[in-house]
Amino acid sequence: MQPTEDIRSDETIAKLLSKMPDEVSSSFTEPQLSQLRLVLGARQWGKHKVDLRGTFGIGRTRYYYVFVAGRNIRHYQRPGQVGRLMLASFIALALIGASIVGLLLLYLLKSALGIDIFGDFSLGIWHWFKSL
Repeated sequence: MQPTEDIRSDETIAKLLSKMPDEVSSSFTEPQLSQLRLVLGARQWGKHKVDLRGTFGIGRTRYYYVFVAGRNIRHYQRPGQVGRLMLASFIALALIGASIVGLLLLYLLKSALGIDIFGDFSLGIWHWFKSL
């Protein structure tokens, strides 16, 4: 085992303890800090076959997205129902998003070809797109 000074000087533990009041951070014992280091050190991100991260802006607001996928090596498994619900939700959202993009592209193509289906009615998307 490491001496108390060594475990407290560890970067992960030091960062964790710096976010706590002094009376709380000083109350941890060496075995407790060692276990915290084990738990926190076990979280290794970035070892995924698929790791897509990015940001995009809509108006003045910025949003981020993270999509990671890889082999499941966790010991704890979620109950089957929750996993299936998450998968179904993800597929439904992906289909809805793809449908919206597809309809938008079809609308822009229709407008570019000059096809006017409803007479004098316009959604304004074509004029907005041309102004870009």
